[in-house]
Amino acid sequence: MLNKRVTSIIDYLRKPHYSASLAFFRMAFGTLLLLSMLRFWSKGWIGELYVAPAFYFKYFGFSWVQNWGDYTPWLFFICGLSALFFALGLFYRLAAILLFLSFTYIELLDATNYLNHYYFVSLVLFLMIFLPANANLALDNKRNPATSRRFVPRWTTGSIRLMLGIVYFYAGLAKLNADWMLEAMPLRLWLPAKNDLPLIGSWFNHAATAYVFSWFGALYDLSIAFLLLYARTRIWAYLAVVIFHLMTAILFPIGMFPYVMIVSTLIFFDTAAMDRRFRKWKALAVGLPVCKNNLNYAFSRVAKRGIGIVFVVFFTLQVLLPFRFMMYPGNLFWTEQGYRFSWRVMLMEKMGYAQFVVKDAATGETTGVNNNLFLTRNQEKMMSTQPDFILQYAHFLARHYKERGMQNPEVYAQVYVAMNGRRSRLYIDPTIDLSRQEDNFCNKEWILPFEERKK
Repeated sequence: MLNKRVTSIIDYLRKPHYSASLAFFRMAFGTLLLLSMLRFWSKGWIGELYVAPAFYFKYFGFSWVQNWGDYTPWLFFICGLSALFFALGLFYRLAAILLFLSFTYIELLDATNYLNHYYFVSLVLFLMIFLPANANLALDNKRNPATSRRFVPRWTTGSIRLMLGIVYFYAGLAKLNADWMLEAMPLRLWLPAKNDLPLIGSWFNHAATAYVFSWFGALYDLSIAFLLLYARTRIWAYLAVVIFHLMTAILFPIGMFPYVMIVSTLIFFDTAAMDRRFRKWKALAVGLPVCKNNLNYAFSRVAKRGIGIVFVVFFTLQVLLPFRFMMYPGNLFWTEQGYRFSWRVMLMEKMGYAQFVVKDAATGETTGVNNNLFLTRNQEKMMSTQPDFILQYAHFLARHYKERGMQNPEVYAQVYVAMNGRRSRLYIDPTIDLSRQEDNFCNKEWILPFEERKK
């Protein structure tokens, strides 16, 4: 019985459906990434975030990723050019690989620039390397008409839908916590700052509005992928997607993410309808050839097996990774051990103050550290509330002062953190020499426990 169900699922996923949806996703996704690179260039963020810093924070295991110095803008140029070729479907496979590698490399340059949607983009680009997104509406079809296919296996668009579903559903699960549901935090802190918006701004002064937004946000994230899958609710669900993400774009400075999600969720729409629109209104294809044959895209047996293994491992990791926080004791929002890469989107407001002292163990001489000498404003802000960044910075300070003649530097820190409107409290043990602590996946015992204080 089980084997029959598995076989029927596999047969369903292998069934052909129209390639226009996957092709449109490629066009739209690539265009948004190109615009994102141009945005970074125009606002001067390349120099500010990726060239100017004296020190870069790294993800564990990626300390080997280094910036290109004065040539760093070329990395963004390669990424933008790859995004253009990706969107046009020109030399698609090479463009997809270069786009994934260049975008992810940029993301790995400094971990203080982490955003959930950067992670999402890298994951989607990785999937797109294996998908035949140039089977339709691609300049590759002009170069070689034999690559044009009107139909692709159902699992190709299904993999993108699954990725989006994981993002939304896990974001909803993450909202089912006491601060978000019972205290409407941090929205009760953020919304009043937008009370100058016309028509609706005055509503944001009321705590009830924050509660409505909090509960609606959780319900939206938990249900939206399922509503988009169901034909009868799809159009209304997509309208909710547009309204929800436009509202977040207005209220919060989160860059391109709302527009990425608005465009990406179009992948849930009927592929036959997308095919009809492009065949009827060729202007939508902006000069890209619309497939006229009725051929199916077929993977080789080796490709099927290889891609199948890669995708099973990939999605297993995506399902399990957000639960790794359960391996650590304490309040997740406080320790942030297992917090990243788990689709915990805008769930907390943390502010910190970190003061470091370097002590020469040989002489007893101490030196206070001016963080502004080594860190940008954004780096200092991110570092002061995240323990792995605090540890990395302490190790950097130990190396820095040792290079300048201090025989045996020890690094101590006084760090105070306020979370979701609570009073500031001591964050890490100030008696611990951080330069002697290792950065690994083990529990960081030098983080002081979070104890909820009675009001």
